[in-house]
Amino acid sequence: MNIDSDVIQADVLVIGFGKGGKAVAAQMGALGRTVVLVERSQHMYGGTCPNVGCVPTKALVHHANKRRPEDSLQDWYERSVGEVQALTSLFRAGNYDGLNGMDTVRVVTGQARFEDPHTVSVQGQDGPLTIRGETILINTGSEPIVPDVPGLQNSSRVVTSTQLIETSTLPPRLGIIGGGYLGLEFASIYRHFGSEVTVFEAAEDILRREDDDVSAAVKAILTEEGITLVTGTQVLEVDDGPAATTIVYEQDGTKHSTDVDAVLVAAGRRPVVDDLNLEAAGVRVSPRGAVEVDEHLRSSRPHIFALGDVNGGPQFTYISLDDSRIVLDQLIGDGTRTTQDRVAVPHTLFITPPLATVGLTETEARAQGHRVTVASQPVAEIIAMPRAYVVEETRGMMKFVIDAVTDEILGAALLSTDAQELINTVALAMRHGITATELRNSVYTHPSSTEAFNDVLGTVIRTDR
Repeated sequence: MNIDSDVIQADVLVIGFGKGGKAVAAQMGALGRTVVLVERSQHMYGGTCPNVGCVPTKALVHHANKRRPEDSLQDWYERSVGEVQALTSLFRAGNYDGLNGMDTVRVVTGQARFEDPHTVSVQGQDGPLTIRGETILINTGSEPIVPDVPGLQNSSRVVTSTQLIETSTLPPRLGIIGGGYLGLEFASIYRHFGSEVTVFEAAEDILRREDDDVSAAVKAILTEEGITLVTGTQVLEVDDGPAATTIVYEQDGTKHSTDVDAVLVAAGRRPVVDDLNLEAAGVRVSPRGAVEVDEHLRSSRPHIFALGDVNGGPQFTYISLDDSRIVLDQLIGDGTRTTQDRVAVPHTLFITPPLATVGLTETEARAQGHRVTVASQPVAEIIAMPRAYVVEETRGMMKFVIDAVTDEILGAALLSTDAQELINTVALAMRHGITATELRNSVYTHPSSTEAFNDVLGTVIRTDR
């Protein structure tokens, strides 16, 4: 690493150890470029996913579903949290060693702050440093939003998702403010661990983007498991008492209250930019606080890129990874790859069983002028899917939205065991123009969940004429 007058010179400076930034850092380091990656917390090497996001939460899904009726709720939960934390520690160390062990890459721990468009100062465990980067990547991610509800900010029992999965005490009663993906995933996890869970959602129903039949199927599973869904509600106040916290809310013009032992705030996330001093770099941010970028992920300063949650795009690790491909194409490729190239990007809600979706809903397809064929079937009735019975999870449904003229798959919603894997096959088919008929008539291993396509795609329940 080249040091000149106490200024560290880097070909590439990465601020934030997220998925996209570390992928670019590793590739550029392998090519012999000098790279400095600055991460403000030693607990976040590797980014959100392996530390406080995807890996620990999905590991908790696994542990929660393994609990037997005779297991002590608290003991099982405490053991599960311990095992998950050990796993995240392993991943964190691997991420740090994998980059810092490269000859031309250095990981610096501390808060980065722009001094000018090419220079940042860093205060942290390595002491005050000044780093100058020819190319700079902002990859600082996002953080939970805490709504402005009286009593919420100061409640001793309010936790973010990060704090909740790091506590070893299972809350007997958990209140969740927000019924989006995060809120519903945590509702499912903690209900399976044995907590009484109440979800407070401002919208009139959960999963409003999905078709009514899909959201109804999810709702039926969650309520069957004992999760209380309070929709169309406004949380008015959070009041700490000596033994519990009272959530006061209004629904249908009537005031109600519920006592809980912990309150999880799942009301969305916002980009982490506050301490970066972006003004000094001349980097513009949007009204929602995200770094403004073009289709190549360049900011208002062409040598500064923004990857992952901080650029205001979809908040998924695999989007951040794809961001890295776009940036690398700018740095060492032909520069043609853009965010517009993304089509048929799947999403998964990790409840049990998971809900995985891709493309258009039935409602959206018709709104865009498509003549639609809908193929749908409850999992319990899919003859070609014995795996659902083998793993004792026959709840859910599969639904495909198909263009009635071209037979192309416009979208799918899979609420089933293995849905998080199945949806990738559907997305790949959509990207490459494989028709519903081709997907239906393909040969799949047996017994597998994929062979459900043989049945479901032939079960047409309605077609536009």
